[in-house]
Amino acid sequence: MIRVLGIETSCDETAASVVMLEDAPAGAEILSPRILSPQILSNVILSQVEEHAAFGGVVPEIAARAHVEALDGIIEAALADAGVTLADVDAIAATAGPGLVGGLIVGLMTAKAIASASGKPLIAVNHLEGHALTARLTDGLEFPYLLLLVSGGHTQIVRVAGVGDYRRWATTIDDALGEAFDKVAKMLALPYPGGPNVETAAAKGDPTRFAFPRPMKGSAQPDFSFSGLKTAVRQAATAIAPLSEQDVADICASFQSAVADALADRVARALLRFRTDYPDKAEPALVVAGGVAANRAIRETLERLCAENGFRFVAPPHRLCTDNAAMIAWAGIERLNADMADTDAFDFAPRSRWPLDEVSTPVVGSGRRGAKA
Repeated sequence: MIRVLGIETSCDETAASVVMLEDAPAGAEILSPRILSPQILSNVILSQVEEHAAFGGVVPEIAARAHVEALDGIIEAALADAGVTLADVDAIAATAGPGLVGGLIVGLMTAKAIASASGKPLIAVNHLEGHALTARLTDGLEFPYLLLLVSGGHTQIVRVAGVGDYRRWATTIDDALGEAFDKVAKMLALPYPGGPNVETAAAKGDPTRFAFPRPMKGSAQPDFSFSGLKTAVRQAATAIAPLSEQDVADICASFQSAVADALADRVARALLRFRTDYPDKAEPALVVAGGVAANRAIRETLERLCAENGFRFVAPPHRLCTDNAAMIAWAGIERLNADMADTDAFDFAPRSRWPLDEVSTPVVGSGRRGAKA
C-alpha cells in the first residue's frame, strides 16, 4: 500500500491529510482505479475565516503568519487521526502553487524539512491538479473526463486525459467566478466569506426580480466573463438603495440564477465538443470542482444539463470542494503511480502562478510571474 501525507497552505486554510491507496488483490488485472481502494485516513482543516473577516477578504500577511503558527499542530493531528506515525508514511506531498506565495512558502518549506529529516520523498503538487483529480479519489472516475474548475481564482473548462495531461478548453476573460461572488457580497454588505453568504441570502430571494445579463451566452467564443454581470449587480443595488433585507435576497437570487444559466450555456458547448472528440466513450463525465462547486443551485443546474446530454455528473463532497490536503495527498499518489513524481523536489520554488495547462496560450494575466490561466 501507499500512504502519503499531504500539506495544503495555498490560501486561508491550513490543512494536512493522510491518504492511503491499497494494492489490488493478488493476481488482479489493474484496468481501472475502481479495482484499487483509496482511503482518506485523516483530513484536518483549520479555517482562517475569523482572522480575515474584519477585512472582508484574505490578507496575505495574516494568512502566512497563521499558517506558521498552526501547521505543525495540524500535521501532528492528521497523523494521529490516521493512526500512523511519520515512519509509516511513504512520501510527503505539498502544494507548491498556485496561491499566495507567503502561505506556499510555509507549507512547502515545512514539507521539505519533514522529508529531509525523515528521508521520505518530497512531491511538489499543483493545487489545481489536486482539484482535477479529486473525482478519481471519491468516485473512481476513469480518464478522460471533462472538468469545470470554479474557484476564487480560476474558472476553466479542462479536458482531463490523464495524470499531467490537461488541455484548457475555456477560461474566464476577466473575473473568476468565486471572485465575482465575493465582490457581489461586498457590494451588498454581506459578511466574509462572500460565496456561502450570497447563496444563503439567495435561498430567501426571488430569482426573477432582476433581469441580469447572462455573459457570453450564445457566443461562439468558448470562454467565460463575469465582469459585466458584477457591474449590473452594482447598478441595480445603487438604483434602489438603501437596500432592505428582501432587496439583498432578491439581488443574490437573481445574480445566482444568471451565473447558473451562463455556466450551463458555456458547459453545454464543451459537452458537445467532448462527444465529438471521444465518440466511443461509454460513460462521459463532467466533474465540477473548486470552492464554488459547493453552491447547490449551480450543482443542480449542471446536474440537469448532464442528464439532458447523457453525461455523468460528478461533484466531490462539499468538504473536498474547498481547499483541503486530501486532494494534495491523492495527487501525490497519482503521480507516484504514473511514475511522474519528482520525488527529489527540494529545489522546487513556490509558484504564485502555475497553470494546470502550460501548453495553451494564456488568455489573460500573463506577466513576469507567468500565466495566471
